[in-house]
Amino acid sequence: MKKPDHQGRPDIAHPASLPAAQMPAVGMSAETWQRHASPWSVYTRMATLPLLLLALWSHVWIGIGLSSIAVGLVIVWLWLNPRLFPAPKNKETWAAKATFGERVWLNRGRVPIPAGEAKTALLLSVVAGVGFMSATYGAITTNLLLALTGMIVTYAGKLVFLNRMVLLYDAMRDAHPLYRFWSSAPDNDDSANIQDSKAASGGA
Repeated sequence: MKKPDHQGRPDIAHPASLPAAQMPAVGMSAETWQRHASPWSVYTRMATLPLLLLALWSHVWIGIGLSSIAVGLVIVWLWLNPRLFPAPKNKETWAAKATFGERVWLNRGRVPIPAGEAKTALLLSVVAGVGFMSATYGAITTNLLLALTGMIVTYAGKLVFLNRMVLLYDAMRDAHPLYRFWSSAPDNDDSANIQDSKAASGGA
């Protein structure tokens, strides 16, 4: 019997079921993950690192107490960020697929991903983590070169990681129905027609 042609798709497992509630949430609900897929959420979150470093550095100007408050405000913003923006209508953007790919990577214990992808993602996470620790230490010790170098390494590692997550999601989106659901609109979604009807009737 002729074997099916996978056309280069990764050799992955296809479990029978995967309830959304069993997904590793990392402190976020399924709805929050959908909101985090918004480009506004992704890009504003990425832009927060310089603000965090500035808050850490500010202890030399405003003292440890006020500096700690500034750091706390940045941390609160990071918590609010994925919950603040509405879920995107277009779920095929780079930012959205990077977020979905990250969820796929976090869920690799239940739905396996190619071993090479798992190792690459882990390595990039380590690179970004080392860069982040170096940047924060540089900011605390007011070492400008270390802070800037660490920030560059953090961004480089994170951007390459997110790009790999886009590729991972494209490769794995058919591995389980739940993954396809993340980026698909319901078949009975008639919101566009509803909006057209409202416009035709004068917005009533």
